[in-house]
Amino acid sequence: SQYESDTKFILILDRRLDTWTSVKMTLQKIAASFPGNLHLVMVLRPTGFFQRTFTDIGFRFSQEDFLLKLPVVMLSSVSDLLTYIDEQQLTPEFGGTLEYCHSEWVIFRTAIESFALTVKEIAQMLQSFGMELAETELPDDMYSIERILALRTEKYYQLKEDITAVTKEGNLLLSSFEEPDSGECSQDQHHERPGDWETVNRLLGQLREMETAFDGFWEKHQLKMEQYLQLWKFEQSFQEVKNAIEFLMGQQAELPDTGDSVAQVKQRLKDLDHFDGMAQDLIGKAQVVILHGHQLAANHHYALNLICQQCNELRHHSDVLSDEIKRKQMRLQKTLDLHTRLQQALQCCDEGAYLLANQQMDKCQSKEGAQKALQDIERFLESSSAYLNYDPQALQYDFESVLTSELKCQIQLVQVKLENVRSMFENRQSCFKKLLDKHVRPVQLVAPRPENPPRSKSPLFSPKHGAGLFLPLQCPSGSSSQCIPFLFQIEVMHDYQEKRNSLQYFISDSDDSLDILKGHVINELIETERVYVEELFTVLTGYRAEMDNPAMLILLPPVLRNRKDVLFGNMSEIYDFHNKIFLHSLENCLGAPERVGCCFLDRREDFQMYEKYCQNKPRSESLWRQCSESTFFQECQRKLEHKLGLDSYLLKPVQRLTKYQLLLKELLKYSTSCDGVQELQEALVAMLDLLKSVNDSMHQISITGYDGDLSELGKVLMQGSFSVWTGHRKGPTKMKDLARFKPMQRHLFLYEKALVFCKKREEHGDGYDKTSSYSFKHFLKMNAVGITENVKGDHRKFEIWYSGREEVYVVQAQTVDLKMAWLNEIRKILFKQQELIKVEKQQPGSGTDQIPLSSQLSDGKQQRASISSEENDSERTSPVMLDSGLVSPQNKPHRSWPGMSQSLEICEGLEEWSGNQYLSNCSDTEEEDGNQLSPGKYKALADCKRRGSEDLLVKNGDEIQLVHEDGEGQWLVKNLNRRKEGWIPVHNLQIVVGDCRFRNAKVAGI
Repeated sequence: SQYESDTKFILILDRRLDTWTSVKMTLQKIAASFPGNLHLVMVLRPTGFFQRTFTDIGFRFSQEDFLLKLPVVMLSSVSDLLTYIDEQQLTPEFGGTLEYCHSEWVIFRTAIESFALTVKEIAQMLQSFGMELAETELPDDMYSIERILALRTEKYYQLKEDITAVTKEGNLLLSSFEEPDSGECSQDQHHERPGDWETVNRLLGQLREMETAFDGFWEKHQLKMEQYLQLWKFEQSFQEVKNAIEFLMGQQAELPDTGDSVAQVKQRLKDLDHFDGMAQDLIGKAQVVILHGHQLAANHHYALNLICQQCNELRHHSDVLSDEIKRKQMRLQKTLDLHTRLQQALQCCDEGAYLLANQQMDKCQSKEGAQKALQDIERFLESSSAYLNYDPQALQYDFESVLTSELKCQIQLVQVKLENVRSMFENRQSCFKKLLDKHVRPVQLVAPRPENPPRSKSPLFSPKHGAGLFLPLQCPSGSSSQCIPFLFQIEVMHDYQEKRNSLQYFISDSDDSLDILKGHVINELIETERVYVEELFTVLTGYRAEMDNPAMLILLPPVLRNRKDVLFGNMSEIYDFHNKIFLHSLENCLGAPERVGCCFLDRREDFQMYEKYCQNKPRSESLWRQCSESTFFQECQRKLEHKLGLDSYLLKPVQRLTKYQLLLKELLKYSTSCDGVQELQEALVAMLDLLKSVNDSMHQISITGYDGDLSELGKVLMQGSFSVWTGHRKGPTKMKDLARFKPMQRHLFLYEKALVFCKKREEHGDGYDKTSSYSFKHFLKMNAVGITENVKGDHRKFEIWYSGREEVYVVQAQTVDLKMAWLNEIRKILFKQQELIKVEKQQPGSGTDQIPLSSQLSDGKQQRASISSEENDSERTSPVMLDSGLVSPQNKPHRSWPGMSQSLEICEGLEEWSGNQYLSNCSDTEEEDGNQLSPGKYKALADCKRRGSEDLLVKNGDEIQLVHEDGEGQWLVKNLNRRKEGWIPVHNLQIVVGDCRFRNAKVAGI
């Protein structure tokens, strides 16, 4: 600075007690290293005689050297100093009056330098903090932004505390220069040390300027950070609300604004009202966001334009959503008004038809009766004139904005039905007026009732059943005797026919009458389908979903936890199918009854899900019985206001499945000679087949003891209980000999690839816990099965034989019809196998698919499956080959097939049983788990290989000896003819030796 450049120093060296050598060295050091501007160096030379002399001599000879570098003055005494320096500037030891404390001066200099250094550090910290604020990139999430702002604020306050502390330190240092000390040095330091005071004061000024600039910078930065955080929060809220509105707009676009019935429109209005509630909540949130944006704009936010733009965008989306919902509400409400008018017109038609149908025509033969009936008609026409005489063109004009092609068709249909009803009333009025004019007692004719009137379970159609029942009655002009017999007919009706008498005798075979009845059936089908879907929905939401509700978990029994799939099965899958697909398909058939059959046929594969539901039903019922009294189910039932328990609703899918075929039968009855009849018939057959398949599968899951996968046997085609006689073909035995033996009761399952024999076990348990099961006995491969359709003695019997008649089963059905049904199914399987054989013959080298079967069958001989028509007494009959047509036995072609392919033959008679044939004489009580074997000697009735080898251990006709059983179902067998022995499984051994309980089966005398 200028002050420092003008400052010059005067050094006083007190060397009175020192030597010249020391003086010289000191002067040299000063000359070499003194940092300031040196004005003069005064030396008090040594006072000793010798040292003073040496000093004078030495200084004289060295004076030129010193003077070149330093202005040096040699003084002899202290008084000489006063010539150069005022006494007020000299301390007392130099003859002056200045009070000076060197330690105090050192302390002040150290404090000043430390303060200056601290001020410099503060400046560097402020500069570093400013660079950090300017250069650090802000994150993209609100939490991080808030955290950074909090950290920076904390650092700002820390720096402020440091500045305050340094300022306080500087002020304290400055005050020390302004106030006198109470110590050794008591002079006014303000006059003695003006340079120090100015230095400290200047540093304090710099510190205040830095603090002021720093505060201004921080205020701007903090405001920007807060506004950035506010903008981030605003944009986040804006984006959330915008996305939610766009999502609702998408949902709103999918909501229909029309409907095909009153119930559908009401449901859609209800859904739209619920949707409107959600939309209004969202619009309220949007208004909050817009208000927040306006507040930010009012506070002069730096992103003012962006905020205003987003507020306008949000307001626009909200208005569009609200307007679209209002538009759809208006359209649906108007559509509801239209449907209500159409429904009222249809109800009027129903009531009119019902009135005409319920008029007792026998009482109308008199004048009073006819007059009363005519008055009833006139009163009805007067009360219903608004509906019967409405103008369809005016209706279309009033509702033009909501009319669709379906609604136009409904209006046309209602118009046609109204015209029919008006025509019916005009004809009836004409008949009654003619009767009143003539006053002639008519002849009452009685039509005989058919011998076998059909009984039906169809409900009585009445006005409460919905859409129109129209009864077009044609009364030809002429006398009353020609008109009344047509109108009146007396029949003795049964069941529902007594209730529907008054309706049926007015219904002719005209197309209009059939259309009326078809309309009723379709309406019932659709309305009950809607009720069914609604019931499934209430079960899934009111029970199944509540099992995941945390508030209800405390009421849920432990046995039910994580087992809702067992209790409800695949009900949710069934609900999705009916709610999203099948119900809409049926509703599309409302104006086109001919499409109902296709509707069922197109979805026949989807209905297979009911089989899964029914198979799970026993497990579901068992689980329900364990916890039916649970508070959880009682609370759910209370919330749903159901009068019936959950178990009743779990039966709904089963009940609904049986209802379809009844409605299809009813619809088919009224669809003769109409479009779609063929599809209706196929749909009815498909639903009946489905019921049968479900029933069969329910029996199949109760099979126990089968070592394998039943699904590998194919689909279950038939199942039922039969009386069965079994035998092994070795010698002639007449069928009349079978009467000696008691039959076994067996439950047979016919699969595509096998016939399974089971024994039905007695039901065990009490009440609901009663269950039945089927113990697996054995099965026959269908590619080695033959049948004889008729067996002498009983028309209910037929024969199944296996492996070249080595095994014969006489089966007796409960009825002849049941027997024929089984024979038809078996015959289809055998013919199908014959077709496969033909294909294989055309493609040599390809083998038939085989299924893994029990070991006693896998090693047997290749046999031919065949069909024979009846049993006769001839010694042998020749088979007739199916693939060569029907040829005589004499011209029988000789064919053989490679591999396991079996030929299919039709036999004209039952071959005589030859050799020694042993029939099982086991009742259900005697045979539980197979024939019991005992050690001894037997005669083999079949071939058998050694276990684990292709070596033939036993051949048909060999004498064998059963030694002992090893406890694991294996018998040690010695072949006495071949001198071999080996282990044979017990189930194979029973085939080899036959039924061991017949003592005549043992080799006599062995």
